[in-house]
Amino acid sequence: MRKKIFERIKYDMCHGMVLFITGIVLFFFTGVFSAGVNENDFLSIIAFSGLITMFGVFIFFFGFESVKAAPFPFLFMLLSIPVPGVIINPLISFLQRGSTEAANFLFIVSRVPFTRNGCFFHLQGLTIEVAPECSGIRSGIALVITSILAGHIFLKTGWKKLLLSICAVPVTIFKNGVRITTLSLLGAYVNRDILSGNLHRQGGRPFFIVALILLIIVLLIIRKTEWKKKQSVKQSDSRKI
Repeated sequence: MRKKIFERIKYDMCHGMVLFITGIVLFFFTGVFSAGVNENDFLSIIAFSGLITMFGVFIFFFGFESVKAAPFPFLFMLLSIPVPGVIINPLISFLQRGSTEAANFLFIVSRVPFTRNGCFFHLQGLTIEVAPECSGIRSGIALVITSILAGHIFLKTGWKKLLLSICAVPVTIFKNGVRITTLSLLGAYVNRDILSGNLHRQGGRPFFIVALILLIIVLLIIRKTEWKKKQSVKQSDSRKI
């Protein structure tokens, strides 16, 4: 990929300067009018302006053709920008509702007595709320980014790369449901202190590993379909010969 990017090096002052100046101006105005912007959106704009400025410098010295030769690494860098509130808040609500439904299903499967009222689950002497903080938005974003990178490396077809990234969403919801159900059952029937301990506050890693394993399984299934298609094409070509 490095060879592709630096294959046709050529100065591009026009596009480079436009992007560079745009990034600097955006950074300046964000600093001036930062009083009316919340911290998350402020960081999003600052990170975006920094990337635009950096892209401008790169295009100035290496040309726009270098970016067109290998667009994925440049587009992938945009994922380093914090998601602005106008996007992140609906995502959190969606994951919260999805995680609640997943936990409800798992409670039914586990056959423990419970009642539900919206995002609240009432177990034996214990009430659990699936709050926005339980949406798993951070691990979900990490899983989607991982799926995008894995799809680029291991898959060839564009729509199958997209399918893998889409599958990261239900995997995240299922992982959250497992986490909520597990912690709730442990708190209700083993030790209630678990709900205020490290397993609740910092125990997301084991569940993220579970989600990662599920995503790998999905990747292997999708990749197997590509392999079968490739084999069938080879067989048809050999018959023509």
